[in-house]
Amino acid sequence: MSHQYKVLILGASYGSLLGSKLLMAGHSVSLVCRQKTADLINAQGTRVRMAVKGREGMVEIDSREFPGQLNAVTPEAARPQDYDLVCLAMQEPQYSEPSVKALMQRIALAKVPCMSIMNMPPLPYLARIPGLNAQEFKACFHDASVWDNFEPGLMTLCSPDPQAFRPPEEQPNVLQVGLPTNFKVSGFADPKHNAMLQAMDEGIANARLNVNGDMLDLPVKLKLYASIFVPLAKWSMLLTGNYRCVQADDVRPIKEAVHGDLAASQDVYEWVTGLCVLLGADPQDMVPFEKYANAAQGLLKPSSAARALAAGATDIERIDLLVKLVAAQLNLRSDSVDDTVRSVNGWLEKNRKVAQAVAVA
Repeated sequence: MSHQYKVLILGASYGSLLGSKLLMAGHSVSLVCRQKTADLINAQGTRVRMAVKGREGMVEIDSREFPGQLNAVTPEAARPQDYDLVCLAMQEPQYSEPSVKALMQRIALAKVPCMSIMNMPPLPYLARIPGLNAQEFKACFHDASVWDNFEPGLMTLCSPDPQAFRPPEEQPNVLQVGLPTNFKVSGFADPKHNAMLQAMDEGIANARLNVNGDMLDLPVKLKLYASIFVPLAKWSMLLTGNYRCVQADDVRPIKEAVHGDLAASQDVYEWVTGLCVLLGADPQDMVPFEKYANAAQGLLKPSSAARALAAGATDIERIDLLVKLVAAQLNLRSDSVDDTVRSVNGWLEKNRKVAQAVAVA
């Protein structure tokens, strides 16, 4: 057994997917969540279900069956200084909630390396990209002051490519994986921290699940890359599918956003990919449009961002606005991205007015 690490994961829903893989590799995991969810996880563990090629139905990963230890804690009870790595697996606006924000300040001061698996890259990570002025992106964040005390070299980004959801009829400790792709993580500034990520990469790759005597190699690996640009491959997908689900007065499934007008989708996809390459990404690290379009055939629901807006959310992750502002620093713009930003702004404005009226009433 290689070195065992202690990992604190903020966000018990999506975080339980990475958490399960770390447990299979023998690491210890603490999930940060609300008290009620923490009590459930501490009593019954977590379940993550995914399809495995060549097998009927879903395979279930039960956290209680692995060598790694799992527990769940509230934000107030978490002690970041006790961990080797912190993973950020909540939606960006959630870090502004007072108890989570206070925990984030403790994490920053403890100088524990942080790996974000948000779609939204944290400000300190953006500060690592040469040629960008990260200070100009503060408007994209619900509360940019959350990130003030973090050192850029201690923050990295892991592309949250695997798609997963909580089945509505299940308890909050159950997660189902819709698209079992890999987590692609960039390195930290310190080689010692990268050695830890490398050990996790190898441990997860070698872990097997025993199902009735069959030792199964499960999908969803953690893959370490030297380049800080690799996780940005997700931007093309988000701006082509997830955010184009959001229309002026309605939301639509990702499949429809991508395949409704394939030529328009390809245009915006390749424009965003080109932007990442201008920043310094290797074209080989970007995902070809055909591969994404093919995967989008199976994405039959609107994106989580679109569903949140349709349900009245007053804040969502603003990768659409971030891409627009990054492009502006390079004197570039895209009509499609501008349209998307306008649509999202319209929904947020409308939802905030409704929320305000309700608060006043």
